[in-house]
Amino acid sequence: MGRVHGVGFRFSCMEAAYRIGINGFVRNKSNGTVYVEAEGQEDKLTKFREWCRKGSLWSKIYKIDEEDGQLKDYKTFEIVK
Repeated sequence: MGRVHGVGFRFSCMEAAYRIGINGFVRNKSNGTVYVEAEGQEDKLTKFREWCRKGSLWSKIYKIDEEDGQLKDYKTFEIVK
């Protein structure tokens, strides 16, 4: 996904995914970035991308990288380590 600085981004991301109807996961990477895999209907993915560009009240988004990948049929959205 990209570089994020701020407390609570993963939790806020999970809440946004639940609210919008997105499945997948979010995790911190050792290099200080946050990685997100997200699946859902295209209109919901568009809303989720918009949320990710803004982030939570406590986060600052510096950069977002996107790429398409294989569907993995996630059933929920989780925070993983």
